[in-house]
Amino acid sequence: MSAPSQMNQRIASDVKLGRNVRIYDFINLYGCEIGDDVKIGTFVEIQKGSKIGNRCKVSSHTFICEGVVLEDDVFIGHNVTFINDRYPRATNGKGQLQADSDWNCVGTLVKRGASIGSGAVLLCGITVGQNAMVGAGSVVTRDVPSDTIVAGNPARIVKKNQTTAKTPC
Repeated sequence: MSAPSQMNQRIASDVKLGRNVRIYDFINLYGCEIGDDVKIGTFVEIQKGSKIGNRCKVSSHTFICEGVVLEDDVFIGHNVTFINDRYPRATNGKGQLQADSDWNCVGTLVKRGASIGSGAVLLCGITVGQNAMVGAGSVVTRDVPSDTIVAGNPARIVKKNQTTAKTPC
C-alpha cells in the first residue's frame, strides 16, 4: 500500500487492505474490504460493507456505496456512481433524519472481468455479468448479461458475446 498521507487520506481502522494496494490522495475508505493488487484513484469513496476483489482498478471520482461487490479483475472508470437505495428519503415517517433502521440497503454485484465506463450510474439490485462492458455515461437499470456490451440511458445491449481474449502476436 502507498504510504498514507494523514491530511489527504481517510482510511478507517476497520478497512481490510490486501497486499500491494495502491491508494492515491483524497480518498475515504471505511468498513470495506480491498483485495490484493488493487489501484484506487484520487477522490474515491468506498463505504462500509463493500468488497473489492483482487486486481481491480477504481478510477478517480468514483463512489462505491454500501452493498457493492466487485469480483476480481474489474475495471471501474472515472466518476462512476453506484446506488444502494430504491426509495431514498432524508427523513422517516416521523419527520426525523433517517437512521440505518429506516431504509433497506440493496446490493449490486459486478462479476469478474467486467468493465464500467466513465460517468456510468448503476442502480441497485443488479448484476453486471462476467466480462461485460458498460459504456461511458450509461445508466444501468437492470442486469447486464455476461460477455455483452451495454450503453445508453437506460443501458441496452449493443453487442452480444463480446470476447475478451487477446489475439496472439
